[in-house]
Amino acid sequence: MAELSTLLNIGSEIEKKLKAVGIDSAEELKDVGSEEAFVRLKTRYPNVCLVHLYTLQGAVDGVEYNQLSDEVKHNLKAFSDGLK
Repeated sequence: MAELSTLLNIGSEIEKKLKAVGIDSAEELKDVGSEEAFVRLKTRYPNVCLVHLYTLQGAVDGVEYNQLSDEVKHNLKAFSDGLK
């Protein structure tokens, strides 16, 4: 199993938080998906924001988070807004 830090956008801080919510490897993050991972993070760490969701999606897709398409960003924002 690959370390979370082998994924784009995943630094040591987000890696620690992901492990704290039960996501311990790159494969697990890809299996769980960015939205479920974000919900877990948001539940434990209420201050996580939309940028974290973009970061997770970029990690799953293998792209820098700021290179996500406008459509993907729009869908993720709608998802995040729906959690409020």
